[in-house]
Parts: sequence; C-alpha cells; structure tokens
Amino acid sequence: MDERGRVSSGSPYEPTIGFSRAVRVGDRVLVAGTAPVEADGGCAPDVAAQARRCLAIITEALAEAGASPADVVRTRMFLLDAADAEAVGAVHGEVFGQVRPVSTMVVVSGLIDPRWRVEIEAEAIVGR
Repeated sequence: MDERGRVSSGSPYEPTIGFSRAVRVGDRVLVAGTAPVEADGGCAPDVAAQARRCLAIITEALAEAGASPADVVRTRMFLLDAADAEAVGAVHGEVFGQVRPVSTMVVVSGLIDPRWRVEIEAEAIVGR
C-alpha cells in the first residue's frame, strides 16, 4: 500500500461523489459510512440483518487495507429510529464486544436510500 491506499467497493457513488470505501494512511484506516447493500443491490428489511451487512462490508474493506475488526478504535452508527438501537447495538457487540472501540450511535432524519435503516462507519489503527 502506498502512502495513501484506497479501497473501492465498486459502489456507483464512488466515482460520481468522489470517495473511497476506505482509505489507509500510514497505520490509520478510515472506512466510509457503509450502507446495508447486498451484492445484487437489494437490502434486507430487518435492521439487525442490515447492521450485519454493514459490518461485513466494513470487515472486507478493513482486510483489503491490511486491518481487522480487532484494530478498530472508533465506530459511528447512524439509525433512522431510536427503537432500533438495541438490535443494532447487539450486532455491533457480536463483532466488537471484545474490542470495545469508542462508539457513537445517533438518530438521523434520513439516509440516501429509504430502505436503509442503519449506516455504519469505522476507524482502525493497525499495529497498535
């Protein structure tokens, strides 16, 4: 990886908006807000399934950048409904229960796709 390594997910938004799924600079990996989009473009209606999909995409991006969930130091979860906090938090705990990064969960008024109920982003430091 060069000084600024980029990871692409193939999202159609990447070239039009001008962003990367993840960027690694030195030992730091930043993963963009990640939506629960399936490979076929679909989206599960269940918020726990959506959170699992977000975290699976994040885990793949981390791996491509040379990191893992164990390297994550911060996550941010954006929810459409505060009532989903327990379900999303439980899924977050499945991945990060032992890692325990700092984390923020906020309720927002909307996400780009009305099917999405959650979006998650992460930051990691490799080789701590």
